[in-house]
Amino acid sequence: MRPSLIRLDSGFSPHTAYRALGMYNPSETADAYFILSNDRDEIWFICNRHLRTVGLFPDIRDFRYLL
Repeated sequence: MRPSLIRLDSGFSPHTAYRALGMYNPSETADAYFILSNDRDEIWFICNRHLRTVGLFPDIRDFRYLL
């Protein structure tokens, strides 16, 4: 059974790009988990298989910004 997508119910917006706050890689799995802060300032650990890259902006330091 595949888990249902809950992006919008979890405080994340499809019109916002989120900067990763960090990464966690447990030794018992090959997956890496990125640490993100949603629009409700909650911390989420999201598997790397569910993330996409939108661009690299080294001069922007905000946690999220509108696309």
